Amino acid sequence: MKNYTLLAFLFFSISNFAQIKGTITDEKGNPLPFVSVFEENTYSGTTSNEQGKYQLNIKEVGKNKIVFQYLGFKTQKISLSGDSKSIVLDVKMAEESFALNEVVIDPKKNPADAIIRSAIGEKKDNSDKTGRYTADFYSKGMFKVKDLPKKILGKKVDLGQDMASNLDSTGTGILYLSETISKITFEKPDKLKEKIIASKISGNNKGYSYNTASLSTYDFYDNTLDFDVKLISPIADNAFSYYKYKLEGTFYDDNKQQVYKIKVIPKRDKEPVFEGYIYIVDDSFAIYALDLDIKGYRMKNEFTEVMTLKQSFSYNTKNKIWTKNAQTLDFNAGIFGVKFSGKFNYVYSNYEFPASFEKKTFGNEIVAFEANANKKDDAFWNQIRPIPLTIEESTDYTKKDSLQTIRKSQKYMDSVDAKNNKFKVTDILMGYDYKNTFKKYSFDYKGLLNIASLSFNTVQGFNLDSGFSFKKWNEDEGKSTSISTTFNYGFSDERFRITGDFTHKFNNINFATINVSGGTKVTQFNGAQPITKLINSVSSLFFKDNYMKLYNLEYAQIGYSQNILNGVNLFGKVGYEQRKPLFNTTDYSFFKKDDIYSSNNPLAPNDFTTPAFDPHHLFKASINARINFGNKYISRPDGRYNIKNDKYPTLFLAFEKAFAASEKKYEFERIGASVVYDLSLGNKGTLGMNFKAGKFFNAENISFIDYRHFNGNQTHIGTSDRYLNVFNLMPYYSNSTNDSYFENHFEYNDTGFIMNKIPLLNLLKSTMNLGFHSLAIPDRKPYTEFTAGLDNLGFGKFKLFRVDYVHSYQGGIQQNGVVFGLKILNVLD
Repeated sequence: MKNYTLLAFLFFSISNFAQIKGTITDEKGNPLPFVSVFEENTYSGTTSNEQGKYQLNIKEVGKNKIVFQYLGFKTQKISLSGDSKSIVLDVKMAEESFALNEVVIDPKKNPADAIIRSAIGEKKDNSDKTGRYTADFYSKGMFKVKDLPKKILGKKVDLGQDMASNLDSTGTGILYLSETISKITFEKPDKLKEKIIASKISGNNKGYSYNTASLSTYDFYDNTLDFDVKLISPIADNAFSYYKYKLEGTFYDDNKQQVYKIKVIPKRDKEPVFEGYIYIVDDSFAIYALDLDIKGYRMKNEFTEVMTLKQSFSYNTKNKIWTKNAQTLDFNAGIFGVKFSGKFNYVYSNYEFPASFEKKTFGNEIVAFEANANKKDDAFWNQIRPIPLTIEESTDYTKKDSLQTIRKSQKYMDSVDAKNNKFKVTDILMGYDYKNTFKKYSFDYKGLLNIASLSFNTVQGFNLDSGFSFKKWNEDEGKSTSISTTFNYGFSDERFRITGDFTHKFNNINFATINVSGGTKVTQFNGAQPITKLINSVSSLFFKDNYMKLYNLEYAQIGYSQNILNGVNLFGKVGYEQRKPLFNTTDYSFFKKDDIYSSNNPLAPNDFTTPAFDPHHLFKASINARINFGNKYISRPDGRYNIKNDKYPTLFLAFEKAFAASEKKYEFERIGASVVYDLSLGNKGTLGMNFKAGKFFNAENISFIDYRHFNGNQTHIGTSDRYLNVFNLMPYYSNSTNDSYFENHFEYNDTGFIMNKIPLLNLLKSTMNLGFHSLAIPDRKPYTEFTAGLDNLGFGKFKLFRVDYVHSYQGGIQQNGVVFGLKILNVLD
């Protein structure tokens, strides 16, 4: 009932508004985009679009003046008369005359510095004035692509039938266009609640836009602003360590307040800084407006060329508060010659500044959608939309919305599927996909020559996968089902192995999921799979190193997971396992043919006859919990989507029990816990931490398979973005234990804070990593490791490499080595 009352009130309010619309140009007739238009001394406002067109809803004509405010142009105030519900008002704006004669110039002092120091001194007071409010919020976002080729690096670019049809013959067009209307409640520093009343995505009447206030709040009164890294505000407490300033002129706004135009100049090019202009009001030293650029390399995003952020503020003489009324965020990016661009417009209006909020105003739900928020018709949007659509945007909506009916019909979907589902004789070897889009299911066959799965190990030799999979889904109900089987054949051991898997997700609210799997496979003693198939294949075939130790597993298991509370996920599993040892069956390699591989026994690498363990079977049950403290979430009609709160750590708890084994000695219990946390150090980087601890019970004679194994690395190749779960020089099974254990990992990444200040090295645009790793187990000297290295290395826009120097120590034995990080291997393996 509450929702219907809100909508009824909203429509009643709209119907009682008078709408002013028109075009804003300069004196030569050129349209002026993103001009702030608002009713004087109110918080009712909007901006013009790229073609200079605007529309503004006001409660009463003639009650107040309409203000037109634009950087570089003189502010205009226009009074209206009459009682028409629709008024056309075209406006021509004259360029502002900037002057320096109002400022006393001391050749020994920079006047801009004094203004910035005053702005820094007054920023807390100015920030507090807007520290608590409610407001109406409008957002419009658009992504475009230019010159998208049909293939990149020999691979076909697949955007999907719907998206591809939006591009012209040159691969140019709008990929995404959406809008939202919402009511936001905010309290500094970071309490936010947003209720989305209307959401619209071009060509998708079931879509819910991701344009939310939580993703677009940039407050320059804060010391840093969060982009890919923490960027330094031009009026941060330590701003003079990063910026130089130049006063370029002054002018008086419509309230006769003097405004300073100050150029913001980075001291060092590679720092996480802005450049452009900040406008400061005299006396209060509040922000009047911002027009700032962000270079992609300064926020460690090499694919982004430049991002431009503009903000404008309006003044209310009644409460003497400067409030942000409009914001635009544009960016240009590119890769492989393809150009991408994005444009986001935001309008804040109808502010209210309560003295306080009720205790239960804010909770873990930060965004919620009204029922049928994505079902509003064109009449609703045309009336309430504060920024008129451009011709391009209007055309995109018309085209995509009209095509949507056709594309969602069974006839259209079946015709597209029929084209893509054509079977060729070569598909027997290379694989085949079948999809029924209308009935929402698909079938996949990997082919007899699934080259991407080809790998090598000393137990199987070269081995290859194939298999089948079936998927069925229902987005409206959040359900999905998948069934798959994988066939693996080893050419050296001449053995065929099969596994099967069934997974069903019940909904997108608590993400309840059941999984049943079983079969026969070869697997590593360390279930965390510390060495990838690709790395092991290269190590074996090129260097005659045999690091991957394998055993044969026949198993059947069932598992169930569910979010039981906000931020709390439980996963339980029970299964049967039959384990058998395996031996090397091949000595093949490309090089070093006279050398001999180590054995497949991780405990005795030079013993080729003794098995690593005796064959046995057992049942294992486990229950695991993941707890995200302070977890936030977005509620949508089609599901609930969690957002981890970075202020708090994530806690993992585990209990494991083996029972009903072939021999009593294989039965045991184990408890474990880990804490993962990223401590933000502002613009100085991030300190990542991972603590793990556990204890075995009744495990004196258990199988080596069930020991706690730790992720070592003997290949000198790193494949992960961060090394918070690995010991970089530790042999894979040298410290495995069936007793208690404690390991910790620290890794500090300076995000350029230090590297940006070092001459020559700052040309690399890299970041510095410092790490410490240690492991403690009973009856053995602790293992410790120190690392120092550079990340974000590469060529041009491809920063995919990392290099670390590592020093390790255990029981008087010291090692030194270099680990080369190849993060691209995460994708290839």
